[in-house]
Amino acid sequence: MRRLVARGRGEAHRVASPLELFFDLCFVVAIAQAGVALVHAVAEGHAGQGVLDYAMVFFAIWWAWMNFTWFASAYDNDDVLYRVVTLVQIAGVLVLAAGVSRAFGEHDFVVVWLGYLIMRLALAAQWLRAARTAEGAERTTALRYASGVLLCMVGWLGLVVLPEPARPWVFLVMVVAELSVPMFAERDFMTSWHPHHIAERYGLFTIIVLGETIAAATVAVKSAVDEHDALGELVPIAVGGLLIVFAAWWIYFVVPIHGHLRSSAQAFLWGYGHYLIFASAAAIGAGLEVAVEQAVGTAHVSTTAASAAVTVPTALFLVTVWALHARHFKVGLAQQLVLPVTALLVVGCTFLGEGAVLAAGLVCALAVATGTTLTARAEAREDAVGRAPDAVG
Repeated sequence: MRRLVARGRGEAHRVASPLELFFDLCFVVAIAQAGVALVHAVAEGHAGQGVLDYAMVFFAIWWAWMNFTWFASAYDNDDVLYRVVTLVQIAGVLVLAAGVSRAFGEHDFVVVWLGYLIMRLALAAQWLRAARTAEGAERTTALRYASGVLLCMVGWLGLVVLPEPARPWVFLVMVVAELSVPMFAERDFMTSWHPHHIAERYGLFTIIVLGETIAAATVAVKSAVDEHDALGELVPIAVGGLLIVFAAWWIYFVVPIHGHLRSSAQAFLWGYGHYLIFASAAAIGAGLEVAVEQAVGTAHVSTTAASAAVTVPTALFLVTVWALHARHFKVGLAQQLVLPVTALLVVGCTFLGEGAVLAAGLVCALAVATGTTLTARAEAREDAVGRAPDAVG
């Protein structure tokens, strides 16, 4: 047992701990359940309701993950109590995952709310423990976090007790309330989160989500081949999906984002914006499953609708990655336009029939090649300018 005190923001060699990696892997279980439910909803022709339910459930998963991540970056002391409370949060997300299918199928959020309650009570306990050893403005910040987390849990009861038509409005109100808690809590004192550690944590979670996307698509293709012997129809989807995921990984990690996370304003925007990155990355896998089911005739949607299930989240991923950090490292109009134009072209691929997913994958691969070429040329010009004075001398 050790005092829970803030870690240094400039701490050297700060990396993700084994407990944090285990935490991420357990959260992907809930993401996988949300993806499966989204596949069933879209494949049955209920895309609108399915996307709404997915957005609601994914917010609960993402927000609990994000709150733990930033708290751990500032206060992880890795003692026995800290580990036990973190494991309680993991248990909470597994309870939430168990309730995902009922939330989608019956709009019953009781189990999801209970899982979320377990996670949030554990987080509030961590903040209260931090407040016990902190002083002044830091203590006030910790108490604000704890009280905000607990008050929001009361608000989320609306998803359980209010009639179904009111629940989307409850969700919107509570999203605003939840997002406001960190901004309110840190208005006088900024917690000592570590920029390199935060960037690594988000990057690792992105890799895990993309890995889940590949796993889900692989299982779908395998099942379709085993049950329907439709390899010819599935190869273009498999190749296109693989190119999309490879390009998504390349585009996300092409720039070192930790240097951009210098202020609270930048960190809030970047951290919050990852809801769209994570949600769209996971939805790509669900879309590929829908495309596979449509190709073998088990989905009750058109080819265009199945293609849109892949291309729309792919375009959203590209635009969000560009808006959050890629644009800060692009020089010149050509580099800045690569990802936005790619997103538009990917959406246009939706209407190409059975070759839509393959076309979208080729467009993404071409975007990576174009971006790499433009960057190489820009670096070559900089090197030439740097060598020019030496040549003259």
